Amino acid sequence: MLAKIRKLLKQRNAIMLAHNYQPPEIQEMADLCGDSLELSIRAADTDAEMIVFCGVHFMAETASILSPDKTVLLPRADAGCPMADMITPAALSGRLRTIPEMPVVTYVNSSAAVKALSTICCTSANAIDVVNSLDADQLLMTPDRNLARNTARHSTKKIHLWDGCCPIHDRLTVADVEAARAAHPDAVFMAHPECRPEVVEIADAALSTSGMIRFAAESDATEFIVGTEVGLLYPLVQKTPGKKFYPASEKMVCPDMKKITPQDILACLEDLSGQVKVPEDIRVPALAAVTRMIDLSR
Repeated sequence: MLAKIRKLLKQRNAIMLAHNYQPPEIQEMADLCGDSLELSIRAADTDAEMIVFCGVHFMAETASILSPDKTVLLPRADAGCPMADMITPAALSGRLRTIPEMPVVTYVNSSAAVKALSTICCTSANAIDVVNSLDADQLLMTPDRNLARNTARHSTKKIHLWDGCCPIHDRLTVADVEAARAAHPDAVFMAHPECRPEVVEIADAALSTSGMIRFAAESDATEFIVGTEVGLLYPLVQKTPGKKFYPASEKMVCPDMKKITPQDILACLEDLSGQVKVPEDIRVPALAAVTRMIDLSR
């Protein structure tokens, strides 16, 4: 199976991307693994003509936004994101008519059409910097209410919330963390900013998935409780040998991130199914929102 996939990737001049939450066998065969935006940026800088994105739909859209001349394939068309589905362009437009004019900061975990209506995008890693960079006293932050509330703790700006969340991160409770700490008293607790504020409040560090990998590698600690989707434990173990990682809760499993199989990858490469292409009238304004964010870190 792997040999067939690698052969087709070479024939198609394709690059295979895998998000940090993908199953281990998918991450093992990928050319690049990481956060969703990080992967799209890195893939755009390659001479590959095709991108096979092992993730969910909004990630493939972001790759299409940044690489309009490349063919983007999502091996499973039904691999979606519940949080991204909690906001639509029509709903956002309606909300904007009910509040004073203000910037819209949209998490990259959203559709291209929602990004197109936004002032600037953000990631879980740079949300605080993005919000504080804006020349406005108040703003609307979509679609993750937890990321917005956790960001608000580090800003004097008034942040209006959108009532959306990642169901996987939102289900992690303080009681879950306390139980994990009781089982592993010497472990450092890392929480993702998509977790509830009360969970982030008791964390030793609040980090994106790539941030957790870097933090674990650089830390003197040897044991960690991981407050994000359980798929991240695989790259943590691979990149920081000798250290131990425990899930904050075994219930933090995203079904959408586990849908793609090697068979799906092979099938999409054989028949070029699952193409994701963002129309230009949406791609151009969405790219502007993403580019404004990227420019902040340059």
